[in-house]
Amino acid sequence: MACMKLGSKTDAFKRQGQAWFCTTGLPSDIVVEVGEMSFHLHKFPLLSRSGVMERLIAEASEEGEEKCSICLPDIPGGDKTFELVAKFCYGVKLELTASNVVYLRCAAEHLEMTEEYGEGNLITKTETFLNQVVLRNWKDSLRALQTCDDIISYDEKLNVTKRCIESLAIKASTDPNLSGWPIMEYGGPMQSPGGSVLWNGISTGARVKNTSSDWWYEDASTLSFPRYKRLIAVMESRGIRQEIIAGSLTFYAKKYLPGLNRCLGATDTNSSTCVAPVALEAPPSEEDQKLLLEEIDRLLPIQKGLVPTNFLFGLLQTALILRVSPSYISNFEKRIGMQLDQATLEDLLIPNFSCSMETLYNVDCVQQILEHFLAMDQITGGASPSLVDDGQITASPSLTPVTLVAKLIDGYLAEVASDVNLKLPKFQALAASVPDYSRPLDDGLYRAVDIYLKSHPWLSESEKEQLCRLMDCQKLSLEACTHAAQNERLPLRIVVQILFFEQLQLRTSITGCLLVSDNLDGSRQSGVAGPTERGWASTARENQVLKVGLDNMRTRVSELEKECSNMKQEIERLGRVKSFTWGNVSKRFGFKLKSRMCSAQEGSISNQNTESRKNEKLKDRQGQHKKNSTPKSR
Repeated sequence: MACMKLGSKTDAFKRQGQAWFCTTGLPSDIVVEVGEMSFHLHKFPLLSRSGVMERLIAEASEEGEEKCSICLPDIPGGDKTFELVAKFCYGVKLELTASNVVYLRCAAEHLEMTEEYGEGNLITKTETFLNQVVLRNWKDSLRALQTCDDIISYDEKLNVTKRCIESLAIKASTDPNLSGWPIMEYGGPMQSPGGSVLWNGISTGARVKNTSSDWWYEDASTLSFPRYKRLIAVMESRGIRQEIIAGSLTFYAKKYLPGLNRCLGATDTNSSTCVAPVALEAPPSEEDQKLLLEEIDRLLPIQKGLVPTNFLFGLLQTALILRVSPSYISNFEKRIGMQLDQATLEDLLIPNFSCSMETLYNVDCVQQILEHFLAMDQITGGASPSLVDDGQITASPSLTPVTLVAKLIDGYLAEVASDVNLKLPKFQALAASVPDYSRPLDDGLYRAVDIYLKSHPWLSESEKEQLCRLMDCQKLSLEACTHAAQNERLPLRIVVQILFFEQLQLRTSITGCLLVSDNLDGSRQSGVAGPTERGWASTARENQVLKVGLDNMRTRVSELEKECSNMKQEIERLGRVKSFTWGNVSKRFGFKLKSRMCSAQEGSISNQNTESRKNEKLKDRQGQHKKNSTPKSR
């Protein structure tokens, strides 16, 4: 730490209990009361350096007292600072440091220790030390600023806080690798082969510190929040990058919000700094944490991606725990909604901190976040999916975020579905909030619905059907259809619908394979393409694979037809109304294609049976004719 020696006399002060005495051989003729401490001094050294002491001593002398008493209750820094001032008045060596220069500067201003009362007075000395030494060094500027909390009444006149903050802002926005001494405190770019810093060619033993844009975060977090807030404002005015500001605010919040670290837990891998803030000995009160959380919300940049998503979720959970104003909770939800596509499933699992504890997780909060995301997605144009001729959604950059969010919400629904206290309307509202075009497949939604049905077996048939209508049976994969066809928890009507679409999907696939196979055979016979022998071999292998797949599909179709036949018999057996026949079921579900297929197959089978009977009758007639003709010939 930089320092300056003043005067040449030795220290002649001694302390006895709560009193200081000057041992100069002359009896003291003035007592100065500063707080609980008494200073037994002499009038002349004090009035020769201070205008205020001159006036106070003159007023006390008019009263005719030989030993006057003066009280200084408002001196900055208290009795410790006045001890240094008194020593300076007596010409004792005085050591100025970054920790005491602000107090001495304000005390000198308070006592009017100007050049009028002696050349090189305390105001000049402290001002020179402050400008030429303290403000040129990062650490000293920081220490000086930390002492400014007690000089608010002098701050407007002296601008000590402003000058310290501007000094810190300049150094924080400058690359320390280019600035060198004294910001880094580890020396300049000259190093020995072993890596130590060189000074005039001599190794100092210090090591060069590798710095990055976050090198000042921990130092700045030692400031009180009013000073820190002013520092951030000055940095923003100087054009420092917003991601650096966001990183510093993140560090500061983690240090002074104990609940935030518990919310983030060990999964916080997106921290902008590698060093975790040190835990405080005395954590702030709950009210102070509320105020800090609200201020952090005001200071954080609004741009998407500047603040880690898991950190925003941590702020939201902390706000819910502290029960801050609903407006601030809504602000955090909006911030998260802007970048919900960057969240993980663990982030969404926000515990329910309400008094009622209806559900294990806060589903309402996730609902609000999703609505903010969809509103922002519509504004940015991401809610307009591009379609191709067959009605399938094509992959586009604007659709990627909403697709990720749909997958995320489906996973969240599967996690919360096992909560027996989760009401059906709340589950349905969250599932229905996701746009249909954002789900290429409904397998994730089917899994969530299946878990909900398993955890809520008391649902009525109508409620189960209402829940299953959230799914689009045409958007289930073959694996999901196979599972659903054997799922006893699903309503029978939904199972029939799934089986129909699965069979339709298989028939469409078979038709496509047959067309490909025919095209390959035709091209081989005509030789239009003129492939080489190696190309023919490759084509033959592909054709063989297609035929194997075609056989598997035919087997599956046969199994599905058997299942449909069994279901038909089951429906006829359990029919509650006489008119509830298979024809009515097909009409009700719109299975016109299925009926035509089945009728066509039945017609073909009946025609084959009729022809076989005619052939048998013809053979019988011929045999009888031969028997009759044999005796006649004899």
